[in-house]
Amino acid sequence: MVKEYAFHSDAGHAWLEVAIDEIKELGIENKITTYSYMNDGFVYLEEDVDASTFIKALKEKYGDDLEIIINEQYQERSFIRALPYYK
Repeated sequence: MVKEYAFHSDAGHAWLEVAIDEIKELGIENKITTYSYMNDGFVYLEEDVDASTFIKALKEKYGDDLEIIINEQYQERSFIRALPYYK
């Protein structure tokens, strides 16, 4: 199985863009911190803890059959900083 995600970064931080439905499907919605953001059905998982929690859950579900493709997108100041925090 191949999963593809956008990885947004700016000069200070980075976030992995994931559909909220995928987080719910993995059963990790209560493990995501308020350091992540959300908007229009997507969660922007902060790179330090939440993105790792998500990747670990994906690997536990799909095992060796999983291939993850990350598309990096850089902005000087990311739009994500203006979004509401994850709750």
